[in-house]
Amino acid sequence: MKQTVDALWQLARLAVLSRFQLRGAYWKWRADTAFGTDLKRMPSRAARLKAVLEYGAWVGQMRRLAAREH
Repeated sequence: MKQTVDALWQLARLAVLSRFQLRGAYWKWRADTAFGTDLKRMPSRAARLKAVLEYGAWVGQMRRLAAREH
């Protein structure tokens, strides 16, 4: 549960940093690199949601690691 909350927080933070341009270049690049561009090979909506939450959790972990180094 805590990891999900942290993942959502990090995703919200990224949305703010990208000025909520969720269809902008950054988010398009993230989607293309994460899931590809071939719609026939696209994972299910549930699998994409799980991957997005895992990405948010990873962002949080990387930020915490970086903060410990300083």
